[in-house]
Parts: sequence; C-alpha cells; structure tokens
Amino acid sequence: KGSFILSISFSVPLRNLLYVYPQSVNFSSRQGSVRNIAVKVQFMAGEDPSQAMPVIFGKSSCAEFYKEAYTQVIYHNKSPEFYEEVKMKIPANLTDNHHLLFTFYHISCQTKQNTPLETPVGYTWIPLMQHGRLRTGSFSLPVSVDKPPPSYSVLTPDVQLPGMKWVDNHKGVFNVEVKAASSVHTQDPHLDKFFTLVYVLEEYSFPYRLKDVIITEANVEAELKASMAALKGALLDTCVRFLHQLMSKLILLIVHPPVIAGQIVNLGRAAFEAMALLVNQIHKNLEGNQDHHGRNNLLSSYIHYCFHLPTTEPISPPYATLSRATARPTSLLLSRSKSISNSNPDLASTPATPDEEVQRIIGSKGIDRSHSWVNSAYAPGGSRAVLRRNPNSSCELKQVPVKPYTLMSLPTLLHEELALQWVVSSSTVREASLQQAWFFFQLMVKSMSHHLFLSSRLDMPRRQRFPDRFVDDIAALVCAISADIASRYHKDVELVERLNSSLAFFLNDLLSLLDRGFVFNLVRSYYKQVHINKLHTAQNPNSLTALRMDFIRIVCSHEHYVTLNLPCATLSPPASPSPSTSSTTSQSSAFSCHVQDQGVVSMFELSVPFRQQHFLSGLLLAELSLILEPDGEGVFFLHKKAISALHSLLCSHDADPRYTDPQVRSHIAQLYLPLIPIVMETLGQLYDFTDPSPQRVRHASVLVDDNDPDNGTISQSVAMAIAGSPLPHSKANHFTLPSVAGRQCSTLSAECSRTLLVCFLWVLKNADAGLLERWISDLSVPQINRLLDLLHLCLSCFEYKGKKALQRINSLTFKKSQDMKARLEEAILGTIGARQEMVRRCRGTTERSPYGGQENVRWRKNVTHWRQNADRVDKSEVEQESVVDGNLATEAALIALDTLEVIVKTVVMSELKESVLVGVLRVLLHSMAGNQSALFLQHCFSTQRALVYKFPEMLFEEDTELCADLCLRLLRHCSSSVSSIRSHASSSLYLLMRQNFEIGNNFARVKMQVTMSLSSLVGTSMKFNEEHLRRSLKTILTYAEDDLELRDSPFPEQVQDLVFNLHMILTDTVKMKEHQQDPEMLIDLMYRIAKGYQNSPDLRLTWLQNMAGKHSERGNHAEAAHCLVHSAALVAEYLSMLEDCRYLPIGCVSFQSISSNVLEESAVSDDILSPEEEGICSGKYFSESGLVGLLEQAAASFNMAAMYEAINEVYKILCPIHEANRDFKKLASVHGKLQDAFNKVYNQRMFGTYFRVGLYGCRFGDLDEQEFVYKEPSITKLAEISHRLEEFYSERFGDDVVVIIKDSNPVDKNKLDPNKAYLQITYVEPFFDTYELKERITYFDKNYNLRTFMYCTPFTLDGRAHGDLHEQYKRKTILTTSHAFPYIKTRINVIHKEEIVLMPMEVAIEDMQKKTQELAFATHQDPADPKMLQMVLQGCVGTTVNQGPLEVAQVFLSEIPEDPKLFRHHNKLRLCFKDFSKRCEDALRKNKSLIGPDQKEYHRELERNYTKLREALFPLINRKIPQLYRPLPLPTTPTQR
Repeated sequence: KGSFILSISFSVPLRNLLYVYPQSVNFSSRQGSVRNIAVKVQFMAGEDPSQAMPVIFGKSSCAEFYKEAYTQVIYHNKSPEFYEEVKMKIPANLTDNHHLLFTFYHISCQTKQNTPLETPVGYTWIPLMQHGRLRTGSFSLPVSVDKPPPSYSVLTPDVQLPGMKWVDNHKGVFNVEVKAASSVHTQDPHLDKFFTLVYVLEEYSFPYRLKDVIITEANVEAELKASMAALKGALLDTCVRFLHQLMSKLILLIVHPPVIAGQIVNLGRAAFEAMALLVNQIHKNLEGNQDHHGRNNLLSSYIHYCFHLPTTEPISPPYATLSRATARPTSLLLSRSKSISNSNPDLASTPATPDEEVQRIIGSKGIDRSHSWVNSAYAPGGSRAVLRRNPNSSCELKQVPVKPYTLMSLPTLLHEELALQWVVSSSTVREASLQQAWFFFQLMVKSMSHHLFLSSRLDMPRRQRFPDRFVDDIAALVCAISADIASRYHKDVELVERLNSSLAFFLNDLLSLLDRGFVFNLVRSYYKQVHINKLHTAQNPNSLTALRMDFIRIVCSHEHYVTLNLPCATLSPPASPSPSTSSTTSQSSAFSCHVQDQGVVSMFELSVPFRQQHFLSGLLLAELSLILEPDGEGVFFLHKKAISALHSLLCSHDADPRYTDPQVRSHIAQLYLPLIPIVMETLGQLYDFTDPSPQRVRHASVLVDDNDPDNGTISQSVAMAIAGSPLPHSKANHFTLPSVAGRQCSTLSAECSRTLLVCFLWVLKNADAGLLERWISDLSVPQINRLLDLLHLCLSCFEYKGKKALQRINSLTFKKSQDMKARLEEAILGTIGARQEMVRRCRGTTERSPYGGQENVRWRKNVTHWRQNADRVDKSEVEQESVVDGNLATEAALIALDTLEVIVKTVVMSELKESVLVGVLRVLLHSMAGNQSALFLQHCFSTQRALVYKFPEMLFEEDTELCADLCLRLLRHCSSSVSSIRSHASSSLYLLMRQNFEIGNNFARVKMQVTMSLSSLVGTSMKFNEEHLRRSLKTILTYAEDDLELRDSPFPEQVQDLVFNLHMILTDTVKMKEHQQDPEMLIDLMYRIAKGYQNSPDLRLTWLQNMAGKHSERGNHAEAAHCLVHSAALVAEYLSMLEDCRYLPIGCVSFQSISSNVLEESAVSDDILSPEEEGICSGKYFSESGLVGLLEQAAASFNMAAMYEAINEVYKILCPIHEANRDFKKLASVHGKLQDAFNKVYNQRMFGTYFRVGLYGCRFGDLDEQEFVYKEPSITKLAEISHRLEEFYSERFGDDVVVIIKDSNPVDKNKLDPNKAYLQITYVEPFFDTYELKERITYFDKNYNLRTFMYCTPFTLDGRAHGDLHEQYKRKTILTTSHAFPYIKTRINVIHKEEIVLMPMEVAIEDMQKKTQELAFATHQDPADPKMLQMVLQGCVGTTVNQGPLEVAQVFLSEIPEDPKLFRHHNKLRLCFKDFSKRCEDALRKNKSLIGPDQKEYHRELERNYTKLREALFPLINRKIPQLYRPLPLPTTPTQR
C-alpha cells in the first residue's frame, strides 16, 4: 500500500491531520472522589507508555509538538462537557497498533500530604485502523476503571475483556468525535474497498479479512469487479482528491491483469467501464473547471503530468515525468535550442534524429493544444498567451518503484486494450466514453509514445511499430466515431462538436506516431462517413460542413504539415517525422522528388493528381471551394471558418524559420496554386472595396440608391464610364459595353474578402514565376481579364487609408456587426447551444467562439460597446497600425505589379494581346489612382513607361479613354508633395507627349487630354497643390528644350503652348480657391470657365461635370441633374453633326421639354468646329453609350431631387435608343423606374425657396448693383439666408462693413456709404400670368422652368409703409431672370424688372379675393378640418376683427366714387363681397355638419355674427352704379359688343 500512498501528485500537497473533540463524560455512578475531571489525550504507536508519539500541535508560544494534550478542568462536576480541539499530525503509514488513548484524571484542588495532584480514574481508547480503514466519526465509549491489559490496542473498548472493571457497567459514558483531513486516507468505503483489494492482489496476501468478508482466491475477482462497479457511488470530492491514484490503479489492472490460482483474470472491461463512468462524472460535475477546448483541467493535468505506463521493474536512470516548458523527459539529456516551430512553440528543439518529436511528446499529451496556432488567441504574445513554466522548476515527480509482481501476467499494452475495449463497449459505457473521447484519445497517444520510447521502437519503420490488430482497432474506432458524428450532428450538437475536435486532434497526433498513409486513410474514412453526398439528404448541411471544416483545420495544424503534403522539391529542410521504409507515400515526403510530368494546368486545379499528391492541402482547398460556391447556401460563419483556416496555415508558413528560403517558399506555394482559380471564380461574391469618392477619381454607380448623397457626383472617371468601356475602378459599372459583364452582388463580408485576398496575394507572391507564366499562357482572354479584375480589387482592398481613418475606425467596430450576425447564425443553425454559451461565459473564456471576444455587455454600462469604442485610441497603437497598414498596401501593390509583369510577358506574343494589355494598363492606372507609397510609384511609373513605349497603339490608335485616364493620373502625381514622385510623373508625361508627337507629328490628342485632365483635377480635387504642379510643368518644359533629337521640330513650341494653357487654367484655379467658401461665386466661376470653352466641347463637358460634382456635394441634385442634361445635349449636338440616326435626339432641340435653358448648348456648329479634327470630341463619352450613361445619371439625380416628372422627359429620349438596340433588359429597368417615379409623384414634396438679393457697394467689384434671384433649399426662412450671407461677407470684408437693408424699396446709390457693402434680401414667389396658370396645374408645374418672380411692397403716399384702408397702396415688383430655374447654377441674374402699383381699392379687392379663396379652400377641403374652418370663419365674421370685411365695405362701398375710373373697381369689389357672403354661408353650413354637441353654442354665436354682417353689408353690396348699367346700343357688326 505504500506505493499509492507515496506517489502523490505534486498538485495535491500531503495532508494527514486528525482532529479530536472530547465532548462529555458521565461519572455520576463512579464511586470515589471524581469531581474535578480532566482528560489526557495521547496518540500511541503501541501499548507501552513510551510509545506516545509527539504529533500533537502545541498552542501558540509553546513547543511545536507534544506527546499529550489535556482538556480544561471542570470544577465539582461529575458529568462535565468539554470544548477543546486536539490537532494531530499523524504518520502516513498507520498499523493496527496505532490508537488514541484517553486517560481521565481527578484533579485535587487542595494539596494534601501523600496525595498526588492528579489521580487517574478511568481509561478508554480508539484503535485508528479497522479493516484497513481510518476510523473517524462520533464515538460513545465505555470507560475502564483499571489500566488496559496487554494487546488491548487491537481491540475496541466495546469488547468485554475478562477481569476488567468498567464505569457504569460497561455503558458508553465518554462521547468523543474524531475528524480527519487527509490526502492519504480516502475515508470513503467504496474507494477504500477498491484500494484494499488491489493491495491484496499486489501483495497476494490471501486470505484477507475485509469487514465481514474473507477475501480468498476464489472470490477476489467477483469482489474486485463489484468494487469497480461501485466506484460510481463514491463521493465525488473524494474521487477528485484521489483521482490520480484511482486512475493509476485502474490502468494497472488493465496493463497487468492479475494471475489468480494460475489463471489470468481479465479485468480490462470492468476497469475501462469504471474509468469511463468516473471521467464522465467528474467532467459533468466540474463543468466550470475546463479549458478552451472543453477539457477538464484535472483530467488533463493527470495525463500531462502523472500518467506513465506501469513497469515490471524499476527503470534506471529513474524515469521522470515532464516539466512543461521543455515538453520532454528531463532525464533525456538532449540539448535545448530555440523553437523551430511557430505552430507549436513547445516543440522546442531541432530534431537530431528522425523521430525526435515523438520523444518530445513522451509523458505529455501529444502536442500541447494551448500553444497551437489553431487557437491564435493562445499564441505567444496573444491576448491569452499561456504563461510558460520556468524550465528549471522542480515540478517533476520521482516514481516510487512498484513492488515487483511476482504473480502478475505479461503486461498488456494500455493503448491496445483501450482501443479494443472502446470498440466493443456497451451502450452506457460507450456513451460515457464518447462524451469524454478526448481523454481516452490522449491517454492512447501518450501510451503509444511511452511504449515506443520504452521499447526502443522509435527507429523501427512506422508500419512495424504497432501490431496489425491494434491498427485495425484504431481504424474501426475512427470509423465508428465518424459514423456517430454523421448520424448525431443534428441531435447532440455540443457532443458532436467536442467529439469531432477530439477525433481531429487524435489523428493529428497519430501523424507523428503511425504510418502516415494509414492516417490519411483514416481521414478518408472520416470523409466517407461525413461525405458530401450526405449533405443533400442532411437536415442541416451547413452544420455538417462546419464540422468537416473544423476537422481538417485541426488535422492541418500538424508541425510537419508541409512535409506531409509532399511539396516535391529538390532541397531538404528538416526531415519529416520518421520516414517509414515500407511506406510508399512516407519515404519521398521531404521535398525530395522532382516535379512530375503532369500538365501545369492540373497543378492549378483540384485535380485527382493534385489531391493525391498534396492530400491535406487538397482537402482544405476542396472544402474552401465548396463553401464558396455562389449557388451554395454558404452562410457567414462557414465563409469565415474556411477562410480563416487557410489564412492561419499561410501565416504559420510565413513565420516559420524553416521556410525562409524563396525556393522552399515557392514549393510551399505549389500546395496552394488551385487557390488562384478558386478566388477568380469567387470574384463576383467578393465584397466591393472600390470607393467612389471624387478625389480617387473612381466610377460612381449609375444605378443610384435614393439614400446615397454622393451618387449625384459625376467626375472625370464617370465620364469615362459613360464612354461604355470603363476602367474597372468599380465593379458596379451598369452602363458598360454589352461585352463587359457586371459583377454579381456581394455575398462575402468585407473581413472575409480581405482575408481571402491576403491568401491569394501570398500564393501569387511566392509561386514560381515560370509556373505562373505557363499557366497564364493556357488561360483564355476572359479568364485573364478576370484575373486582372481580381488584382484591381486587391489594390482597392489594401489601399492605404491613413491614420485619420484608423482613428475613426476602432479595430473592434469593423467586426462587431459581422460578429453579431455570425452569433445569430450560429444560434439559428444550432451550432452552439444556450447551455454551452452560458458555461463558456461562466468560465470567462470567450475564445472558444471563433467570432471574437466581445461578450454581450448590454446591461453592464461601464463596459458597453459604445463606451469602449468612444474611448480615444492609443496614439502609439494607431501609429503601429498605420505602419502595418502602409506596408501591407505597398506589398499588395508590388505583388499586383509583379503579376502584371508576368501577364505582359506571357501574352506579348499572343494574337489577342490587345484586349489583355488594355486590361493590364487599366489595373496599372487604378493603382496610380489610390494612395500609394513613393517606393511603389517609382516601380509603377517604370512599368507604365515600358508598357506605353512598347505598345503605343493602345493609347494613340485605339480609343482615347485610356489616354485621358493616364493623363489625369500623371497630372495628379505631378502635383505631389514628394519630389521623387513628381520627377517620375513629369518624365512619364513628357515621354507620353513625345511618343504621341513621333507617331503623328503633333500631339493633339495628349494635348487635349492633358488640358481636360487638368480642368477635371482643378474642379474636383481638394488636395490639389498648384505650386507643385507649376514646378512639374517647368520640368516638362526643360525636358522639351533639352531634347536634342526634336530641337528642330515644332515639338518644343507645341509643348510651350500647352504649358502656357495649363498655367492659365491654374490661374483660374487660384480664383476658385479664393472663393472656395462662397459656393455661389465658385459655381459662377466654374460656369464662366465652362462658357469660355464653348468652342471646345471636351473641355466644356469636363467643366459641366465638375459643376455637377460640386452641386452633388452640396445636395443640389436638381442643379446636378441639369448639368448632366446640358452635357447630354452637348453630346447629342455632336452626334447629330456626325451622323443622322433617327432614334438619337436631334441635337439640343430634343431636350427642350426637360429645360428651356438647354438651347444654349446649340452654339456648337459646323462653322466653328469640325468633329473629325484630331483631338476634338474624341472622348468616348461623345458616343451613343456615353449619351445613354449621361441620361441615366441625370434621371438618377432628378430622382434624388424628387422631380419625378422630369424623369419621364429624360426617359422619353432614352427609350427610343434602347428600342433601336433591342435592349429589352434596359427597357424593363427604365419602365420599372418610371413606375416608381410616377408612384412617388403623389408624395408630399417641397422644392426650393427663392430670394431676391441685391449687392451694392464697390467692395463687391463686378457684382456691384447686380441683382440675383437665389434658389435656397425648401423651407429656408428669410432670416436664415440673411444670416448666412451677412456672416459670410462679414468674414470677407469685416464686421462693420456689411449692412443689411431691411426694406424692399428701390435703393438710391447716392445715399449709400461707399466704404460699406450693402445687401438687400427679399423673399420672392414665382409669378405666372393668367394664361400660364391654365397649363401650370400641379405643384411641380408651378415650381419648374421658373423665369418670373414677384414680391410686394406696401406703402402710403406720405412715405409710411402702412396706413388706413383708404390710403394703403401696394407696389408689385416682377423680376425676370436670364435663365429658368432650375439651372446649372443656383443664382441667376435679374435681367428685367417691372413694377405695378395698386390703388387702395385694388388692394382691398385683392384682400377680399384672398379671403374668399381661403374660405372656399377650408370649406371644400378633403378630409375636412373643423379647426381650420372655424379659424377662417372667425377671421371673416368675428365682431372683433380689425380692418375686417365690414370695415373694408364701409370704407369703399358706402359711397359711389366720384372718379369714373374707379367705377369698375367699385363694382368688382361689390361682386367680391357678394361672393364672400355666399362662401361664408357655405362655410357655416359645413361647420354645422362637423361640430359636436359641445360646440353648438359657439356655432350659434358665429351664425349671429354672420347675420349681423350680412344685414350690414346688404345695402352696401346692392347699391349699383347706374352708369355701368345703361342699355348698350345694338351692335352694328357681328364683332362689336
């Protein structure tokens, strides 16, 4: 028994304490003087008094240990009670003679001669060991009067010994309680019985008395099996305390089945069942004590530190378990060196022998999962990195040699027995073992490792290491567990998840121990069970796919994953694990074979040869390909799972010091070549990273979303997109040429797409360039274009965003929404249970979820998501992130550039090179458009110059779109603040001009494109630096002057002209920058520049686009739409001059229905320019598809401006074009948009508000005494525009300079202070003549194509603004603007002013007509509004109304005017009152039908007031002027009246 007592786990400190509590004694029947009683307690090793042991703890400030302890003395009490605690440190190995001795004393209080102070009055004892168990509990003991006889200690006091005298006739008079706190004694009957039986077997001490049973050879087997079955009834805390000893004894019975009476007794099944049930019970009850893989820490530490194979003889040198940091037997004197594996830092030495990694895992659990890169949070330096133990720590355990088994059988191997018992186990035990499969798998792996080491089999071929029956058992076990996973995945989700991971880790470990061909067959067997065919019949195929993905991810995390995949190289990095001489696949695994004679194409496909040779990577890529299928129902968490598995693998290769050599890297990249076509196929599903911001000059989508404020912008690149064959800046080119396919909608998240593209770029970077060339040469043109699109997307994805963007986007916020979505999908799909989630949270280990560590913190306000993200980001962290981001952007761009070079090199001899080279140049131009590093741009410009030099026909003989874009990019970089970039860009631009000149003796095309590009750059770029650009232009001029070859040609002069023109444009730019904060003036300047280019359609179009962009930025969508309509009209004019197509618009005239202003574009005519002239109207936007694009963009802007009626007019021009082209898809789209527009017509809409603004004073310069009508957003108050303009001009001129003229009277310039700036702002309303109102019926009609506006000014003849009714005049001022609103700018000059003065009676007529209209409207309103009706009625018939209808009638109708000119006015006012009276009556009638009982009295009051009013008006409105009613003479002609 000493063996199990002494081999205590280091994690459980040795404790063997006994606590004795004397409680009471009853000496009332004891004769003699026994009143002052005390008890002496002793721990006796034998019966002699000298054998009292010093194990009793002393009190404070006393000796540490004593041989005896006394209770207090209870005075004059024969039945005292005690409250002492006696604590003892008892020996570990107790015998039957160890006992507690209690001696009772009577203490004399008075000292008498010849009388001792202490008189013994009784004795009793407790034997501590009984049937091999420590006796504890409460005892009621009889007390002997005499000293106990010899040999008393083996008996209990309850035994009636002859010749002894007992107190109270041998009754129990002393009560005492004994408690133990021991890591040696179990104090559990089930465990005690099991350990005792094992001891009996070990010692072979038959017969043995166990309580009432005599253990003999005949019944020991039955008793042992019964005791093992009864272990499940043991107390759990006791099982936990003695777990390591319990497991060791169970393993001992499996490994060394006992021989009883010459027969081997096989206890393997019983021991396995007991082990399975015990492990499962511990795991269930200690659910909170688990690691991130769901493994119980206690069981895990047992395998890692304590488990070893029992041996039949002591090992020399003594075998020791591992220290964690070295992960090897400390007794193996092998030199340690730095880690060679980034995937498993614990494998911390360079293999000196082929199978040294097996030696490393002896005594450990295979590969330490906590350090595996599969769980990146636990990687060194990760958020939850495991603290590594000091390698010099002394946590090893020396094994106490077990007593030799003289009668034991030959040893059975534990792993073989475990595999066998698991395969044949019954349902209950099988279920328990499945629940904790990881434990048995790791036990088997460690057993196998020990067996190989101890039996010196590490140098044997792998196929000969283990017997066939064991290998067959492993195969059967894996097959059965795979079948369980396939059949139970939708019922027991948590179990299957754990089982799947455990099986994968097991196979991962087997790759280091068994023949790898066999392990691959096991993987194949798993895949057959969880096969794709089952996905079609599966209830939840995504869960099955997720399980397979987890499985292959774990298997691929092997340290020698690369070698296992046979990467076929001629060089040899560290050898593979134990190449087996008999295994055909294992022998040639370490980069040893030459590239096979297979087609290059099959190396880039998941072909059968590829999957046979690169087994694991083939499986991984096949899974990825399946999950990324566009028609598959792949959900977010599957995408993330698959892509992150691949990404982790590539990260491990990249960081692995074994694979730093470029040649080795190229062979590793060979394992992933099929990834390139897989990602190419996924192109349509990737997230669209392209950014349509104007400064990047990228394409804006034409199918505009209503809520997108930026979609009204049209930039230079949009104009190129309009050309019909756009650069692939955006995947959403909706009006491309028919041959260019649009991208599908995105299905991958931004995070997944980015990770996938990183993997794609890694393979491209490390793949052999020769292989890539041979593969590309076999691709079709559409496939190469797809590859180019992918490179284009990569450039957009990894473009450097800058520190500000990083500060705005906290790294967590990008993932949060996707992570929440992933969690939701997990819950819906059942891949995570509520219970599991709860347990995970209780443990506080969030890393088990692959979706980040943010928990639901909704109710914990101190750690809410918003609070975390609102905190300021650490500057150093942002700095670091920006460096990484910048390096990644440069790396990605350089890889793309290298790939472009390979593509050019491949296709240069092809007949179809033109289309490919155009695509290459487009990607190159896109890379120039983004934020790139100086390093990349230098290489990029070199490539661009070489490409243009070799293939000039691309730019100068084909379409001009590429030339225009290249000019724009080069000009943009000519204004860079980095001198090296400027010099490269300048030289590129000069060479472009030179090449154009050499081809045609002039460079009209480049000249035009550079001028247009500069105009576009000036109009749209906010970061444009004029000074830097002027320097670059000077450099170009210097190049031209120093060019000796062309010095005598007209080329230098032409360059000089061009540079002069560009300087002029820059001068205009300076003006624009001055007015950057004055939007109206800025647009006026742009308008003026565009007007100046009336004879240069390309440049006018460019400036119209710039204006559209500015309007869109400010939300003036109507004006942006009109800029686009003007652009379309300009293009239509050109097209009508070039050819006569019946379905195309006939110049500007066709656009009159949209806007009357558009006729100004018709200034372009044959006598001014010829369309055929080189460089004129040469842009692709001067084409049919360009016209279509402009019109669609205009319709989208009208839609955002809520001018739905105008959309119809635009599509009236567009539909005939689509009809002529039989483009029914576009027609369907157009009619769908029309339907939406017409449905929205009835929505509540509000258009602009108009103000007249007069500017007076010399400070305004050209604008002095100018009057404008400003169009402001709807519901702009007079105070708002007044404040805006006053604030703006005050900032410009000074606070005391600007004066606002409050009235609307004509301004006398002579009365103004010449040093001040005066503003007069008046609200104006659209004005229509009577004939116009017949056609302007709807709200839109009354707010579109507006040229005339009106405002009224009240006045009296004596100069006051307001007076009595008979002296109140009104001045109506009607303004006419030069163009109709809406126009391409928001303020238009007033070109005509007309004033109409109304006399008092006319003012009264207008007022009465207005009141009558209000009454009519309130009466007939539908639905009726009683409050509004009553309010209007009260104003008309109320008695308290000042200057009300009655007063008006009394002033103007009481007498007939003397002036005959007023007769008609008098009569008109009388008729107005008649109509007014009638309307009041109608209104009262309507009100009566609407009111409730509570308002009846109020209504009667209104009626009374109306009656009084009517009676007062009656004589006034019935008095006719006789002169107006004289009989008319008979007509003499039919036309006379």
